[in-house]
Amino acid sequence: MWQRDGNGTRSLVGRLLQATNDHDIEALVACFAEEYRNETPVHPARSFSGRGQVRRNWEQIFGFVDDLHAEVLRSAIDGDTAWTEWEMTGTRRDGTRHHMRGVVIFGVGEGLARSARFYLEPVDEGPATADDAVREQVTRG
Repeated sequence: MWQRDGNGTRSLVGRLLQATNDHDIEALVACFAEEYRNETPVHPARSFSGRGQVRRNWEQIFGFVDDLHAEVLRSAIDGDTAWTEWEMTGTRRDGTRHHMRGVVIFGVGEGLARSARFYLEPVDEGPATADDAVREQVTRG
């Protein structure tokens, strides 16, 4: 699966994936530096700093999606940067499908996530075509 590398970048991704699939909040939070910074460029108000917010986020995710399963579909490691493409699926408490996909770019140091640029979003499984999506973006009021 994941192999160790000199600065722990590849092994961090493997530990994070394992902790997510094991629903192990302690192991998951331990993957992040205390001063972790999460930037969400598409939704700037969602950006945050600190391991405490990581814990609060994942407590909610694990609490509301009991059968959450994650996969890293693709990744590229370049020194202390990990480009990762994720897919997360499961069933919410209300019985609806939970399905997210996207990219997270991690900055890693000493085997911990120190930063991320977060582009993970809910999958839109509606019937809108590429034409519909473009039209919606350019005609917003």
